[in-house]
Amino acid sequence: MALITRLSRLFHADVNAVLDQLEEPELLLKQAIREMEESLNHDERQIKLLDIEQQQHNQKQQELTQTLTNLEQQIALCFKSSKDDLAKVLIRRKLEVEQYQAALVRKLSKAEEDLSQLKSQLQEQQSQLSSMKQKSDIFGQTSNAQTASYSWDSPSFYIQDEDVEVAFLHEQQKWSAS
Repeated sequence: MALITRLSRLFHADVNAVLDQLEEPELLLKQAIREMEESLNHDERQIKLLDIEQQQHNQKQQELTQTLTNLEQQIALCFKSSKDDLAKVLIRRKLEVEQYQAALVRKLSKAEEDLSQLKSQLQEQQSQLSSMKQKSDIFGQTSNAQTASYSWDSPSFYIQDEDVEVAFLHEQQKWSAS
């Protein structure tokens, strides 16, 4: 059984080595950059949505504060008019609004926390993306230089026999003269 496992590992290693040779690093790098850009765009959209949500929460909180002010005035009027039953109903409403406002404050602080975390994550991703783009540019330059040097290093030379004979006669003449 151990022999089969070892052979299986060897086979998988050979297959992975062949696949590594088939993959083009430049294409993989470009794909990674595209994926990072998509992720950045998604995070930017999330930040915009959280900003809008935060604005809506702030607006709702202002409305609730105004509602509490109105309820306070109404409760004061009920006590002046000795309408205790109506005052109890308004006090219940006031308590509900205060609870809602407290929940909204918690939600707003959570949204602010998420927003700051997402913004820091976005900055980190942007720096990683710029680093990847620089590496891609460098890789592109080196691969172009390698292809240029490769084509320069490996031209196909063909030397004819007549060229060898002429060069031999020149060398022979040079050595016989000295």
